[in-house]
Amino acid sequence: LGSSVIILYFLRLVKPEVARDEDIFFATIGLLYSGILVIHGWRLDPILLFSQVLVITAVLAAGWENIRLRGVLAMLALRDIEENKKIN
Repeated sequence: LGSSVIILYFLRLVKPEVARDEDIFFATIGLLYSGILVIHGWRLDPILLFSQVLVITAVLAAGWENIRLRGVLAMLALRDIEENKKIN
């Protein structure tokens, strides 16, 4: 989770057309959550730790799909702008 959060931070540098302002908020919350899980994760019961792993996996999968769809939307918007320039 921590490495994914750092990737979300650097998304603004790599692909600024895909990055959103709220990414910083979610990345900060994710970094805080991953820090707490690393520091206090050894105290969790195995079942509770497994449920946390499942939740993190689901969040990462949804986040990956969200970023991928943002890229598709940015590409479609760029194509529409180029088509409008050709018409005018």
